[in-house]
Amino acid sequence: MSDAIPPVVPAGRLAALPQPEFYLPGTGGLHLRPWTAYDAPALVEACHDPDIRFWNRPSLLDEAGAVARIARWETRRQAEEGVLWAVAPAQGGQAFGLVGLGDVDLAGGSAEFLYWLLPAGRGVGVMARATDLVSRWAFETLGLHRLRITHSVRNPASCVVALRAGFPLEGIMRGALLHADGWHDEHLHARLRTD
Repeated sequence: MSDAIPPVVPAGRLAALPQPEFYLPGTGGLHLRPWTAYDAPALVEACHDPDIRFWNRPSLLDEAGAVARIARWETRRQAEEGVLWAVAPAQGGQAFGLVGLGDVDLAGGSAEFLYWLLPAGRGVGVMARATDLVSRWAFETLGLHRLRITHSVRNPASCVVALRAGFPLEGIMRGALLHADGWHDEHLHARLRTD
């Protein structure tokens, strides 16, 4: 950014903030919390789930690789590159979903959502609620200006999440992401702090 334009969010703010936990209303006791090594089996399962593999393209992991990846997520949070939450039962139990922000640009005031759910969490509106809660935190506490969601135009479930979480469709990015079956156009959704 130009020296004449101050950063939207000062460097160091994300690293200095504790990562909050959120309880998801209307979900029967689910919450968002930081990932821990305890969740490694869930991450391994996600990396082998056909739908998650197709839409999110994760690398295959064993349990040791999952533990290492979870540790890297905390390192990335401290480096202010991203922040991820586990979607899990509030009364304990392993994660069955992931939601959070990647491609964080504090100076520019923006970030991109990342999310997935294992089959046990799909189809009941959990991710839209989680995305809305993380958005509110990103705007009100962290101080970002713009959040975006991109997904294949062939992934209607992700489109529903974006729309229900208050991210209107802004347009289509042609040939934007390579999947196993070729290049996909992607929807671009965004939400502003002022929305």
